[in-house]
Amino acid sequence: MNRILWADDEIDLLKPYILYLKEKGYDVVTANNGQDAIDLCDDTTLDIVFLDENMPGLSGLETLQEIKNIRPELPVVMITKSEEENIMDEAIGEKIADYLIKPVNPSQILMCLKKHIHQREIVSEHTNRSYREEFSDISYMIDTAQTLDEWIAVHKTLTRWDISLQDVDSSMKEMLRMQREQANAAFSKYIIRNYEDWFLPDAERPMMSQDIMKRAVFPRLDNGEKLFFVVIDNFRYDQWKTIQPLLSECFNIVDETLYTTILPTATQYARNSIFSGLLPLYIQQMFPDLWVDEEEEEGKNLNEKDLIQTNLDRFRKHYDFSYFKVNESDYCEKITRHFKGLSSPLNVVVLNFIDMLSHSRTESKMMRELCSDEAAYRSLTLSWFKHSPTYAMFKRIAELGYTVVLTTDHGTVRVNNPVQIIGDKKTNTNLRYKVGKSLNCNSKNVFEISKPLNVGLPCPNVSSSYVFCTNNDFFGYPNNFNYYAQYYRDTFQHGGISMEEMLVPLVTMTPR
Repeated sequence: MNRILWADDEIDLLKPYILYLKEKGYDVVTANNGQDAIDLCDDTTLDIVFLDENMPGLSGLETLQEIKNIRPELPVVMITKSEEENIMDEAIGEKIADYLIKPVNPSQILMCLKKHIHQREIVSEHTNRSYREEFSDISYMIDTAQTLDEWIAVHKTLTRWDISLQDVDSSMKEMLRMQREQANAAFSKYIIRNYEDWFLPDAERPMMSQDIMKRAVFPRLDNGEKLFFVVIDNFRYDQWKTIQPLLSECFNIVDETLYTTILPTATQYARNSIFSGLLPLYIQQMFPDLWVDEEEEEGKNLNEKDLIQTNLDRFRKHYDFSYFKVNESDYCEKITRHFKGLSSPLNVVVLNFIDMLSHSRTESKMMRELCSDEAAYRSLTLSWFKHSPTYAMFKRIAELGYTVVLTTDHGTVRVNNPVQIIGDKKTNTNLRYKVGKSLNCNSKNVFEISKPLNVGLPCPNVSSSYVFCTNNDFFGYPNNFNYYAQYYRDTFQHGGISMEEMLVPLVTMTPR
């Protein structure tokens, strides 16, 4: 039974209200002065306080301050005859949950209780019911999806429900998880059927990694806009939707879409393709000094600034640009301080925190506990963004009047099903894709590209092929298979085929 404290110096006149609340199943304790109310808050289990603003002795505001010192989490509803703005400002400043103007009626009181005591269960019940009602429609969307636009709609719908259900006590979460798995299995089949055809001459294909600067950045530069092009490594669509409300405080979202990353959905391939405007094979052929092969130990993304320049040169875009790769908070603060002095129309920023979060979760037991599932992954993303210098960086960009094109190179998927694969010693180490000779996998749920050149991928050897995981699978070698299967199970990985990895945000924002 929920317990209410009602503090009012004319408490006897409120007996009809108290009887009404008791009939509704509430336990009501009363006080006729501020000190008694404070004492009750100190030694009584309470769910909410109704507090009269105008009481002799300790005023309502003074009582409120003391209650908040004792029980800061306890919702307090101020009841007042006065509508003076300064009193309301003070009460709101002390973090009241709500306020009511006398005379109040029973329905106002009941609505207030539903809002502040029962909101979670009401929201949970409504959300569960809404998802149940939409479940069949989503299943139909999955079963009938034939185009990429339809798969994007499926991904957006499932992501909306992922976020809606994450904070409620929902019996529907397991159903949603199974529906997501069903969708990813069908999406993988769609990609396997269509991916190689997208690279045929004159084929219609979706916007992909190599198109981003040409289609989203260059037109705005040509239109005379000052631009920041921000690439957040490893950034999923659900993570974008999590931080969007914060960015909407200082930016107007003028365009939000999902584009399709190239395979492999890995930084070496996808991000280099974004910056160069070329498929990886053509980077290797045209700029061999800027491409690093899989087996080489050198960092795979050390030449991004040079690749951007080749892209500008190829399209005869004579724009100066700045380039920043942010791996640490101190550096983010440093570059933000110097933004006012930037004179380049194009400014490129790469943010690596999400990638570091993903890798640290794999390697750290503590991070696995903190980031146990997708909801926790989103929560950590939001916490990082809100409390790190990154948020201040975006606000500074808005203050200076820059347009922002925000995107990522690929997303990640939580893996849980290990599959064995055999390859030679030069086979790469990524868990979601392999490239090498004589690859032999015991799973039918893989996508093999036996002619990499046809899809714009480098071919280390004449007989090299690429093999990609689908669904929630990840590769492991027979040696110590069980150990590595346990170690990597339930981690976030990238490189393969899933909606989370391949359908990623591309957002354009203008300052408010």
